[in-house]
Amino acid sequence: MGTARPPLCERMAAPAPDPQFVLRGAHSAVHALHFCDGAQGLPLLLSGSLHGLVHVWSLQTRRPLATLDGHGGQCVTWLHTLPWGPQLLRSRGPSREWSPAVLWPPPGGSRPAASCSGSQGRDLKLCLWDLEEGRNAVVDTVCLESVGFCRASVLAEAPRRWMLAVPGRGSDEVQVVELPSKTSVSCLKPAAGARLGMPMCLQLWQAESSPRPLLLAGYEDGSLALWDVSARKVCSRVACHSEPVMGLALDPRRARGVSGSAEKALAVWSLEGQQALQVCGTHELTNPGIADLKIRPDSKILATAGWDHRVRVFQWRTMRPLAVLAFHSATVHCVAFDAAGLLAAGSGDQRISVWSLYPPT
Repeated sequence: MGTARPPLCERMAAPAPDPQFVLRGAHSAVHALHFCDGAQGLPLLLSGSLHGLVHVWSLQTRRPLATLDGHGGQCVTWLHTLPWGPQLLRSRGPSREWSPAVLWPPPGGSRPAASCSGSQGRDLKLCLWDLEEGRNAVVDTVCLESVGFCRASVLAEAPRRWMLAVPGRGSDEVQVVELPSKTSVSCLKPAAGARLGMPMCLQLWQAESSPRPLLLAGYEDGSLALWDVSARKVCSRVACHSEPVMGLALDPRRARGVSGSAEKALAVWSLEGQQALQVCGTHELTNPGIADLKIRPDSKILATAGWDHRVRVFQWRTMRPLAVLAFHSATVHCVAFDAAGLLAAGSGDQRISVWSLYPPT
């Protein structure tokens, strides 16, 4: 059988450059990436691997500054930092199984960037880590009710106060808690008979038009729902895919987003009045399977991580294809952007490629 011919729009994309550099040494498949600022504002890249290690990479020396090993060999699947300090959120779990983690400076305290970390795992615990001055200690844990298929999401409400969304006790539920108090905010459960299946991806969001927090959730049935977290009700729901939603990215500037699934298409949707979901269109792909997608902070570029080993780059406003990055030799599990425009991609081939594409002006 011959190889499927790319759609015309992909054949028109410009030839891709080589990576600016490649990071090696993760020692297993890379499943999570996140850029953050280190000491003196120097950029760092955080990576999470299949075998449970988190590496903190210097982008100057291109070597790990630290390796965190506290996950019992379980896959690290999500990394995130919080505003107002060095807090790192990290999740771990094998294959499709998840749970979250967070760390914050103690009240009245401050720490240099990248000194705090947390991890989410199949052990149903949210572990809080103290990494100050080279320490590597769990200082607190939050017990979770369920492991599910989806990544958690965090929303900063105020300095040292955050809202966290995770899979709930029921297979179709989402639990929202406040940190660091660990207080339950709400349990979001679809109406009886809705049959949405498990939540697959989550995005907490604060709309300009409303003081109430909102949650975008992609479900196993391929639909996307917008929840009012405080009222515990669905504001809007739309069918986006025929397969489970594997990832979504929201552009709050344009009240517009994109989602990917196991099928051969991306769905672009809008939030009319910032509270009503509407599908704007779909974009055909060459091969099925999107593992992750990210919109660059300046809302100019979209990148997708593909099961077909490719990273695809689009102009976000028009969805015009810009490049197909064919560097990796296994599934690309994750992509991440930094504020300066760097794009990082992590793959099952144990490598992290870092690209400088269409840098912001």
